[in-house]
Amino acid sequence: MATLFIDADACPVTREAISAARSRGLRAVVVANSTQNLERYASRSGVEAVQVSGGRDAADFAVVERLSAGDVVVTQDIGLAAMALGKGAGAISPRGRIFHLATIDAELAVRHAEAKLRRGGGRHGGPPKFTGEDREHFGEQLERLLGQMGRQR
Repeated sequence: MATLFIDADACPVTREAISAARSRGLRAVVVANSTQNLERYASRSGVEAVQVSGGRDAADFAVVERLSAGDVVVTQDIGLAAMALGKGAGAISPRGRIFHLATIDAELAVRHAEAKLRRGGGRHGGPPKFTGEDREHFGEQLERLLGQMGRQR
């Protein structure tokens, strides 16, 4: 059975992702560092909560070590998405952007260039505010990705 992994550190669509997993009969695993309260998810049937240490990429590595081909990861982290794709899993951002193996190297290069610019005192600021439209788009795209991954198995 495929698993939907949720990188829950600052994930605004955890509930929606769990709901999508349940509707398809998939296992849901919520992974976050020790600053997150995962009990609210762990008490739901069919949801496994994995609490990791507060290390920088601890949640990412906890996901990767449990990941199998055909699984899906919800993450904002392009590095985790790249590792998931490399293992034959799917990856989607909380805003509904499906990551693709054909473009992930370019996305990693852009991420690196932007980080270098920020370290040099370049532009600052975060992403735009998360909206209801983003939430709706995520739900639609997650259903699409889960369908694609299901056909690949």
